[in-house]
Amino acid sequence: MKTTAAQMVANARGRIEEIETKDLIEMVNDPDVVIVDIRDIRERQRSGYIPGSFHAPRGMIEFWVDPDSPYHKDIFAQEEKKYVFHCASGWRSALTVATLKDMGFEAAHLKEGFSTWADKGGPVEFPEKKD
Repeated sequence: MKTTAAQMVANARGRIEEIETKDLIEMVNDPDVVIVDIRDIRERQRSGYIPGSFHAPRGMIEFWVDPDSPYHKDIFAQEEKKYVFHCASGWRSALTVATLKDMGFEAAHLKEGFSTWADKGGPVEFPEKKD
């Protein structure tokens, strides 16, 4: 193997904006910030999610962001917004944001991911249980 996943993450982190958990907690209610959760739906159900975050599965990000894609989502067409992506530990989101940067889409990521969010005082919501 020429490049490990850990090396890819380190390379990505070296060229993207990383947001500390405490700083994103302060931005949670900022209408100019869009928090994008790229974790699997089961992770959100099990661990909860940041209130108001938009769920975008990792496998669809490039297609949802690209305005020329038939899968484009309008939420990603708000040029005046600051986008902050997160996963559980910050690895997937670092790679995601680096890829989006290559596409010309500006975004940041939550450095430590959701894993320390609640411990540092971040608000968490859980999906309603279906009967």
